[in-house]
Amino acid sequence: MSNFSISFIYPFRRVKINNCGQIVEPKLGTVIHSEMEPDLRFTPICSECGSKAKGNHSWHQRPLRDINLAHAEHQITLRYRKIYCPDCGVRTEKLNVTDPGGPHVTNRMARYIYDLCKKMTVKEVADHLNLDWKTVKNIDKHFLEEEYGETDYENSGLLAVDEISFGKFHDYLTIVLDFQTGRIIWVGEGRKVKTLDKFFKDMPEKDRANIRGIAMDMWDPYIKSARKWCPDAVIVFDKYHIVSSFNKAIDQIRRAETKKASTEQEQKVIKGSRWLLLKNEKNLKDKEKPKLEKLLKLNENLSKAYILKEELKNIWDSDNLLDLRDKLNDWYDRALETELATVIRFVKKLKRHQYGILNYALYPIHTSKSEGTNNKIKEIKRSAYGFRDKRYFALKTKQAFPGNS
Repeated sequence: MSNFSISFIYPFRRVKINNCGQIVEPKLGTVIHSEMEPDLRFTPICSECGSKAKGNHSWHQRPLRDINLAHAEHQITLRYRKIYCPDCGVRTEKLNVTDPGGPHVTNRMARYIYDLCKKMTVKEVADHLNLDWKTVKNIDKHFLEEEYGETDYENSGLLAVDEISFGKFHDYLTIVLDFQTGRIIWVGEGRKVKTLDKFFKDMPEKDRANIRGIAMDMWDPYIKSARKWCPDAVIVFDKYHIVSSFNKAIDQIRRAETKKASTEQEQKVIKGSRWLLLKNEKNLKDKEKPKLEKLLKLNENLSKAYILKEELKNIWDSDNLLDLRDKLNDWYDRALETELATVIRFVKKLKRHQYGILNYALYPIHTSKSEGTNNKIKEIKRSAYGFRDKRYFALKTKQAFPGNS
């Protein structure tokens, strides 16, 4: 049987292992500790330019965390030199073990942390490896910058522009998605004209000229920017946002009807019906259906509004432009017949933006590539530490939606 060698555990060039052993610490249990220093058979080279050193300047050491060995935490003490580089001056020598000035972990440990962060939250990774969560977050962000930091403006010609709330006090991010591939192309701060202007301004002309259709909410700043930079592109207003906007109108009606209720019992039924009215009919639980039927029988105005909501969703089930226009005009007529002020205001808003609804017949696109896109982004925001850093959040969303082509 050959003698056992630990060299395969340390596949680092330009260094040698002086000592390797185990110690037991009260809080950590068994810890493997190694001592590492430059292999003098190699001429030291500059960590910045790779030039051979003209001489040694000084010796230093730093502690490093390496990947665990079995169940044991692995710690390394690395001795290294600062050298005289003919081009850069005094610099740290390159050893391929860790990045000079970087976190106190080996390069392979940093890569391992990055891989874990693809499946686990920052806090979970930090707890699993007994590291500070800020260290984990910064390592993850470093690799994300390398992979997703530069914006790739190439697109399929069909884009979706949406917003997502980032924290409190109406703090928003604008997200631009390639509709066909599902790839998040760009994330910017705010939801103003200048926000989307920055995206289009930095986009190469050939990529901007390729854009044929843009799905968005009926949000004037987005409309203004898209018309300015892509005058030939068709604007399509997102059907899910339109239905969501009408849900807000229904909720206004519900609040008004609650105040008008003639009995305390009627008021209680209407007041507690918010989510019943806003849910899609197919998503109602069995126990919720009789409650909704009771509510709609009890209040005529809420019944009218609820029926209009269900009919509004069906407008987009059209085969062509004429069919879509006819369904939309019929819906206007039925909505105006209700004589509800809130509904009438909504009809006027739709008529102002009718062009973007009819354009759906040309390009059936929307702002949610799949039903769970926005939910997945919200889950990313909820589940990790460090997302007060907007840049980090933007990179994580781009990682979560790399596209399918």
